[in-house]
Amino acid sequence: MGERAERRRRLQSKMKETGIDAFLITQNVDLYYFVGSVQTGYLVVPSAGEATYFVRRSVVRAKEEADVAVEELSSMRGFGTRLAQSYPELFGKPEGEKTIVAAEYDVLPVQQFQRLEGALPGARWVDGSMLIRELRMIKSAGEIEAIRQSARVIDIAYETAFAAIKPGLSEVELMAVVESVIRHNGHMGLMRVRGYNQEIITGMIGAGAAAAMPTYFDGPAGGQGLGAASPQSSGRRPIGADEPILIDIGCCIDGYVIDQTRTAVIGELAEDLALAYEVSETILRETEARLKPGTVCEELYEAALEHARAAGLGDHFMGFGADQVKFLGHGIGLEIDELPVLAKGFRYGLQPGMVIAIEPKFTFPGRGVVGIENTYAITETGFEKLTLSREGIATVSRQM
Repeated sequence: MGERAERRRRLQSKMKETGIDAFLITQNVDLYYFVGSVQTGYLVVPSAGEATYFVRRSVVRAKEEADVAVEELSSMRGFGTRLAQSYPELFGKPEGEKTIVAAEYDVLPVQQFQRLEGALPGARWVDGSMLIRELRMIKSAGEIEAIRQSARVIDIAYETAFAAIKPGLSEVELMAVVESVIRHNGHMGLMRVRGYNQEIITGMIGAGAAAAMPTYFDGPAGGQGLGAASPQSSGRRPIGADEPILIDIGCCIDGYVIDQTRTAVIGELAEDLALAYEVSETILRETEARLKPGTVCEELYEAALEHARAAGLGDHFMGFGADQVKFLGHGIGLEIDELPVLAKGFRYGLQPGMVIAIEPKFTFPGRGVVGIENTYAITETGFEKLTLSREGIATVSRQM
C-alpha cells in the first residue's frame, strides 16, 4: 500500500470510530496530502471502499498526479446524483435517512459549504477538521526527509545572507538575498498557512525597532513590512549598528516547510539584549531536554514562561504587552501552523513523527527582538534537530 493510500485508510478508520459516512475534502493542502494533487475539486472518501476525486479543473492534470480514480465534475447541480451513483449505499439512502458527511470547517468558505449543502440535501454535516489535522500531525519518514531538505537549503541561505550584512543595507534587500538563494535551490515560492487571514512571505527579517512592531500575524515579531497592504516582515529601513537583526526565515521544498530563527548584529548588542538572547538559548536547551515521547505540550510552554519570568523577562516573552502570543512552538509540515502547539490547553503528549518548531524570543519595543528557533522531529527515544544553521549571536564588524 502506498503512503497516500495508507493515509486514506487511517482517515477511514477514524471516520468509522466517529460515525462519519463520508468525508469531502476540498482544501489544496489536504488534497495534496491525501491524493498528491491540488487540482480544483472534491475528494470524496467513504468510510469503506475507494475514494474518488471529482475535479473541475484540470482533469487532465489530476489524472496525471492523483493516485485515486478521477472523474470530471462539470456542474454542482448534478453532484448529488453523481455521488448517489458512485456510492449508492451512502448517498442513495431512502428519504428521511441522513448520510453523515464531514468537511474541513476550519478552512471551507461558507459560500462553498452552502453550495455543498444544496447539492446534498440528504446529508447531515459535521466538522472533520481535527481528524485531518491530527492525522497530519504525525509525519512519515518521507515527510521528515522533505523537511530536512528544506533545512539544508535554508542553511545555505542564512550563511549567504549573513555574509551580505553591512551597515546601510535595508531589511528588504537582505530578504532578497535569502529569497534568491532558496528559489535557486528549489523553494516553491510560497509557504502555506492554515489560519484564516494569516499570510506569510519567506519569514521575517527585521532590525531594531522595526522588528518589534506588532502586527496581525500570530507571532512574537511583526516587522514594518512594505506598507499597510502587507504590514509584516521586511521594510525599506536601513539596518543600523548595535541593533538586533532577527532573521526568521523558512523554505518550502515539495510542499514541506522548515522554520528557523537566528539573531545577528553589526557591532555589539546592549547588555540586556545580549542577556535576553542567552535566556532564549537556555530555554531552548531546557525544552530540548524534555523533547521525548509522552511529554505534554502544555507543560513545555508553562516551563518556558516560568523561566522567562524568573529571569525578569516575562513581559517581553513572545511579544510585548497585549501583543504577546501565548505559545512556545508549533507543529510544522505542509503548513506553517500545524499541530501540536506548545501552548496552554494543548494536552497532546509528544509522539514519534511529530515535527515542531520551537522559538523562544524576547521583544523590546523601540529596540528590537532577539531569539532563536529550531525545528525538531520527535523520535522513539527523544528528538532529531532538523535545523542545521549555527547558533549564537552572529556578529558583523562595524568597519566594512
